[in-house]
Amino acid sequence: MKNIFYFILLFSLTSFAQNKYITRSGIIGFEASVPAFEEVKAKSNAATAIINTDNGEFAALVLVKSFRFKNALMEEHFNENYAESSQFPKASFKGNISGLDIHSDISSYNISGELTFHGVTKALEDIPLTITKADGKIIITGEFISKASDYDIEIPKIVSNKIAQDVAVSFEFNLEKQ
Repeated sequence: MKNIFYFILLFSLTSFAQNKYITRSGIIGFEASVPAFEEVKAKSNAATAIINTDNGEFAALVLVKSFRFKNALMEEHFNENYAESSQFPKASFKGNISGLDIHSDISSYNISGELTFHGVTKALEDIPLTITKADGKIIITGEFISKASDYDIEIPKIVSNKIAQDVAVSFEFNLEKQ
């Protein structure tokens, strides 16, 4: 039921737009690995995203428990101790792609907006992304660096040398016209 509510919320952001593209299988990944230690990396294939190509509005939502790690114990620690996904079940982004012109051959854009994770909302400015068009779909890819501390995530001293403070976040959304 929660998933339906969040989808309706995202959908309503652009309810009057004529050119909406959407996906329910977007990919969001992150990595906070440190050389010589076990890989700290996860990926979700279940992000919902929507874009209004008329004005560049973009929104994405992912359930935190949908991130998968290679190591099940690491996934458990992530959900219970770091992301506290029972208390903060979703991460979301709402923003605008600067100068979006879906009919041009330009493929490099910047997006600015607000990312909410672990109950904390932070502004993100000028995140570079690539937009390509293929088979009537819009594919949006990009990456950025964020800090765990920006979202009030505390890394215990005992493992602080094994987890990077800078977290590399990547995304790929393959959106279809609605």
